[in-house]
Amino acid sequence: MSAPHGVLLVDKAPDRTSHDVVARVRWLLGTKKVGHAGTLDPMATGLLILGIGQGTRLLTHLVGLPKTYTATIRLGAATTTDDREGEPIGPARDASGISLAQVEAALAPLRGDILQVPSTVSAIKVDGKRAYARARAGEDVQLAARPVTISRFAVTASRREGGFLDLDAVVTCSSGTYVRALARDLGTALGVGGHLTALRREEVGPFRVGESVHVPARGEGDDVDLPLLGLGAAASRVMPTVPVDEAAARDLGHGKQVRALRPAAPDAAPAAADAAPAAADAAAGPAGESPRAALDPAGHLAAVVREEPGDGLLRPVLVVPPEART
Repeated sequence: MSAPHGVLLVDKAPDRTSHDVVARVRWLLGTKKVGHAGTLDPMATGLLILGIGQGTRLLTHLVGLPKTYTATIRLGAATTTDDREGEPIGPARDASGISLAQVEAALAPLRGDILQVPSTVSAIKVDGKRAYARARAGEDVQLAARPVTISRFAVTASRREGGFLDLDAVVTCSSGTYVRALARDLGTALGVGGHLTALRREEVGPFRVGESVHVPARGEGDDVDLPLLGLGAAASRVMPTVPVDEAAARDLGHGKQVRALRPAAPDAAPAAADAAPAAADAAAGPAGESPRAALDPAGHLAAVVREEPGDGLLRPVLVVPPEART
């Protein structure tokens, strides 16, 4: 059986770590080469993108994609982890009198380009050690604010329960954003504290949770179909494409540069046989600005390339061996 290569879209179940899912997929697919494009907290559910085989090398082009979440925020209590798994910080505060107009006013400064202080129990390294490890060891962890972009932060429903105000929200944000920290900061702005009680990742760039599959935990059975998205299909969703013929695909696979040809003018002479035909996607913008997926005649990924400005050469920055093309 040949080693699998591609991208797997997983709908992570609650109370499982992302690393548990990676380990399980390694077992089910019989390969050690499995990586992820960004973890989810154990309490969170939703879209987890895994790279399989040569797909692990494509992950660098997926990790920075914007993400969309649905979340539930509880106003009236803060916790040590900014979510329901932490210990309460001080007594609960009555949030029953907070109006939705007040909530909306507090949301406004949390939209757009902002500086966000990550949650203390994040995986960010402080002097070589994870922040959560330092926090759990009793250290006073102070994390620097980081720039993030919140393109959408909207309340979709609300419920009052005792002295709490629960808000269902949708958040679209840049990579590196902590939705837990948004819940914390909203509660702080309203003077009652806040934390996250539910989180689901719905989208990562063009990938949707509706396309994903459930990975059974150990003991739930091993007979499961894990359909992989081909490298060509995955790459073409996140970057412009350029078609190449088989000879050019082979050269790219050996790390060679190939020439990108522009579409011929009417009645023009045919291109030389040793040149790779290419029609650069208009979405790529000026030459050299963004990586492109070089696809062979079957639509399989031969390489990720950049076009050298001025000379029309495609320079491979990631090559895929012929046996791994999908």
